[in-house]
Amino acid sequence: MSTDWPKVRLHVVTGKGGTGKSTVAAALALALASHGKQVLLCEVEGRQGIARMFDVDPLPFEERLIATGLRREGGDTPGSVHALHIDPEAALLEYLSLYYKLGRAGRALDRFGVTEFATTIAPGVRDVLLTGKVFEVVERNARNKGALQYDAVVLDGPPTGRINQFLNVSDEVAGLAKVGPIKAQSDTMMTLFRSPRTAVHLVTVLEEMPVQETSDGIDALREAGLPVGGVVVNLVRPRDLAQPSLTEALTGTLDTASIRTDLAAAGLGLGPGAGPAAGGGSEDLVEVLLDEGRDHAERRRLEDSQRTLVGAMGVPTYELPRLVDGVDLGGLYELAGLLREQGLA
Repeated sequence: MSTDWPKVRLHVVTGKGGTGKSTVAAALALALASHGKQVLLCEVEGRQGIARMFDVDPLPFEERLIATGLRREGGDTPGSVHALHIDPEAALLEYLSLYYKLGRAGRALDRFGVTEFATTIAPGVRDVLLTGKVFEVVERNARNKGALQYDAVVLDGPPTGRINQFLNVSDEVAGLAKVGPIKAQSDTMMTLFRSPRTAVHLVTVLEEMPVQETSDGIDALREAGLPVGGVVVNLVRPRDLAQPSLTEALTGTLDTASIRTDLAAAGLGLGPGAGPAAGGGSEDLVEVLLDEGRDHAERRRLEDSQRTLVGAMGVPTYELPRLVDGVDLGGLYELAGLLREQGLA
């Protein structure tokens, strides 16, 4: 199996709230590690979502091993997934230590509240600090001796409405510094974020608002010169009815006689007044099933119309199912396998 993104080292995952972007980011990290890669999964929103998904203690500002990659028969020896929770205060202290050799002095500044002051009067500073750490883990060099080198980094990024501003650090810095080391570093970071080594993947569900926001997000990323990856359609419902049955359910032409026969064969052909719900009989059950079928068919019709819009966006698309039992670690591995099979990893 081959990946659609062989040159990408930084996978940024974004999406409208409620679409499951953090779940997709975690599954993508596991899928990438199945190829024997060392993968770092980062988060920047302060929610400790990685810790909850992998059932580990809250993450400090420190890279922690949290899982091994998805195993596959006859495949590579799986790599490992490390995780990192990035917060702006710790990122600033590390920045001062690496680039200005301000070890204790930097910590003293933090005690005086300089970090909070800086990120309050210039909110763009916060994103520059967070993206700066992401840049560092992708482009590890001699400044960070002994640090683990990663084959791929997966960033659980901000929502679609903010991802452009978050990654476009050169614009954020432009209002703060026209020249100097901060401006030079932001320009260097943009060479990574705008290169083929980065891909911004968007997560959506088959509903009108998330699909529209995904389309708008793709347009905004392209306008900013940021590399668009794929679209992951998440939480897809199972296709329980074939298309002819869906059409009949929508038009009210399902064969009710066959439904009664099937109910009787299943031991549900009850007489009037002896039905399973509040005294209803088999006729009541048939009506309930017809209503459920009609609702399901209508939902499928709407989802298919949104799927057509996603397909017209001109980027690779991938689909993940809604897991009946919710998302636990086993569910993450299941989703990772599907992403690998479809070529995202």
